[in-house]
Amino acid sequence: MTTIISLTSFILFAFIAIKPALAVCPVCIVAVGIGLGVSRWLGIDDTVTGVWIGGLIVASALWLAGWIEKRGWKIPYTKILSIVLLYALTIIPLWLGKTIGHPQNTLWGIDKILLGIITGSIAFSLSVWLDKILGKLNNGQVYIYYQKMILPMLLLTLASFTFYLLS
Repeated sequence: MTTIISLTSFILFAFIAIKPALAVCPVCIVAVGIGLGVSRWLGIDDTVTGVWIGGLIVASALWLAGWIEKRGWKIPYTKILSIVLLYALTIIPLWLGKTIGHPQNTLWGIDKILLGIITGSIAFSLSVWLDKILGKLNNGQVYIYYQKMILPMLLLTLASFTFYLLS
């Protein structure tokens, strides 16, 4: 019982006292690298892992673009530059570390991680578009609470399940 109380107290303290980290790029890259290593250790196929990496890249890029715009910085093509930057900061280290590009780690002739990243990026982008469409259809209101979070999770999960069945 004391273990449960201690754990609950620690979690509550973490939510109350710890401020969120605002750093995206280095934290995300480390998270992607660790997540990829853990997922391989667990036996999860690289296409499934790539789906979530792709979703993370697009989500982080859109967050970064919004952060830049809130600062009032006049950078042209903010979203495009953010997306290109985060793809480069994710894919180049994976390429240099020889995680991407192994000739026997392919599906349909495309590297499994890259295929997953492309699919996850499309799925996340589609969920953002779908959320905007649903908002317009409902006079700027969401249909269900947490719709903006549920749609990406749903589409990324469907893409992951599809790759799970294919591999």
